[in-house]
Amino acid sequence: MSGSGVVSALYMDAEIRPNRSLSQRGFLLLMGIITFFNFAAAMVFLSMGATFVPIFLGLDVLAVGVAFLVSFQAARRIERVQVTPAEIRVTRETPGDSHLVWESPTAFTRIAVERDEERNIALKLQLSNRELLVAEALSPRERAAFAQALERAVGEARRHRG
Repeated sequence: MSGSGVVSALYMDAEIRPNRSLSQRGFLLLMGIITFFNFAAAMVFLSMGATFVPIFLGLDVLAVGVAFLVSFQAARRIERVQVTPAEIRVTRETPGDSHLVWESPTAFTRIAVERDEERNIALKLQLSNRELLVAEALSPRERAAFAQALERAVGEARRHRG
């Protein structure tokens, strides 16, 4: 949809989601194992008279749990890239919020892929002195495939402009 409220053909409407391999069940199992071993170690240290060590082991379990929860929260973020004949739009979405981070005319937006040793490092949208990194949540191979799809979509949108 363009800024004037007129619906345009979409040549790309991609959702980019971070990939997480640990399920909720796996998380609970891993946290159970970590808790068990830290509890066992805490009991050994308590029996030796080291009363402060169990506190630090408890903090260790808490820190690991918080790190995983932050990771799961990040996995809920979505980056949406839309290409129409008139514009390219990038929005970043969470379950409760969506905000536009990029909007530029399709005809003048450049797609730049920076490579290092044949591996894709960065995919950027560029316009004048502005640029935006996109598809950062993807692996280098996925980012290369996404860059090709984005270039095709922009090419098609430019051909069918007007």
